[in-house]
Amino acid sequence: MKIRIVGGGLAGPEAALTAARLGCEVELYEMRAMVDGKPRLTPAHQTVEFGELVCSNSLKSESPNTAPWLLKQEMRRAGSALLRLADESAVPAGHALAVDRVEFSRRIAEAIAAEPRIRVFREEVTRLDSSEDALTILATGPLTSDALSAEIARITGSAHLAFYDSISPIVEADSIDMERVYMAARWDKGTADYINCPMDRAEYDRFLDALLAAEPAETKEWEKADYFEGCLPIEVLARRGRDTLRFGPMKPVGLRDPRTGKTPWAVVQLRQENLRADSYNLVGFQNHLKFGEQASVLRLIPGLENARFLRYGQIHRNTYICAPVLLDETLRLKKEPRLLFAGQLSGVEGYTESIATGLLAGIYAASLARGEEPIPAPRSSALGSLVHYIAHADPKHFQPANMTFDLLPPLDPAPLEAELRKKVRDKKERHRLQCERSLEAFDAWWAGYGTPR
Repeated sequence: MKIRIVGGGLAGPEAALTAARLGCEVELYEMRAMVDGKPRLTPAHQTVEFGELVCSNSLKSESPNTAPWLLKQEMRRAGSALLRLADESAVPAGHALAVDRVEFSRRIAEAIAAEPRIRVFREEVTRLDSSEDALTILATGPLTSDALSAEIARITGSAHLAFYDSISPIVEADSIDMERVYMAARWDKGTADYINCPMDRAEYDRFLDALLAAEPAETKEWEKADYFEGCLPIEVLARRGRDTLRFGPMKPVGLRDPRTGKTPWAVVQLRQENLRADSYNLVGFQNHLKFGEQASVLRLIPGLENARFLRYGQIHRNTYICAPVLLDETLRLKKEPRLLFAGQLSGVEGYTESIATGLLAGIYAASLARGEEPIPAPRSSALGSLVHYIAHADPKHFQPANMTFDLLPPLDPAPLEAELRKKVRDKKERHRLQCERSLEAFDAWWAGYGTPR
């Protein structure tokens, strides 16, 4: 039985490469394409390439015994294709995994082209049928087309939800005044890969006043934009109080300036965009201001007085379904089990989480194609906990989630020995034990799927 996958972002290619690796014939559809020599794009994409990273270029922490690390460890053990390609495309980012986004997309395209079981179709899918000769994985992401969104609403019997997401600006490296900045990673974790733009109190106040006075971009239909709490525009954060940014994206703790030996009042961090190190993005500086206003405000940041912007911040729609009502723990639509969802459309948030659900959807679809009932990833694993959340959250208050320790089942100290109970009360030790337990559960589950091919 063939598997049809709709969406060429992160989840779709991961699902395609996974299902093909497990012996399935795959058709991969992507609506972005070259038409009459011109690119047909979405409001946020800039290329027609697979796996284009629209926002930042970071796949989060690689520090052992953190939640993002745990999720990636399980994915690596399951043979995640995109995570391997991300590792191969990595750029310096301290304790985080960040990629050269152009190189990352290029490697994904090469991997798909090299897989004989995958056929690529550059066309928009607007109709979903439930024929018996195909399984479908929907991984069209936050910018699902209006036509397909309407089709999803028709099939699910409920209107999909939407929030609004933002994109951070990127500057040319040689336009940064390196005399005014310093290299460091927070708490000296990893190598000193981030450019840090320090501010004293007066500089911060001047920047904040300009940000609060800046004119927003046209909203029109977005006047009631429902932002994802974990990705708020800086101007929205600034309106919550004068110190909000200093405890958020401009947090200075752990970033002592080696030139003065002191911790600045506030810090703006820049992360390398590509292997050539010719561009940097402003970490956490997504915004929805007019481009001219952005240039004026952001050039108030020390070191960026003469910055040349390769990309300004933008806002775009982020569409997702109400997964707790619609999906089971194998990412299948309850009322139509031949239809699976993956990526941000399924109700997860973040690059790694999107790839993770693509990996699982590919595994589950391959089982179904063989006539087998898929076995959900165990609840105590990171992969299982992520899907457990989207399948069982309160539908009335459902919001997409990143992978955090809060999603994992807590350790029960009751049956543990007294000495171990003391360790569990220590957060670092508790997280280490949770990771250990999660990886053991994952390994036992993955062993049941046998060797690919």
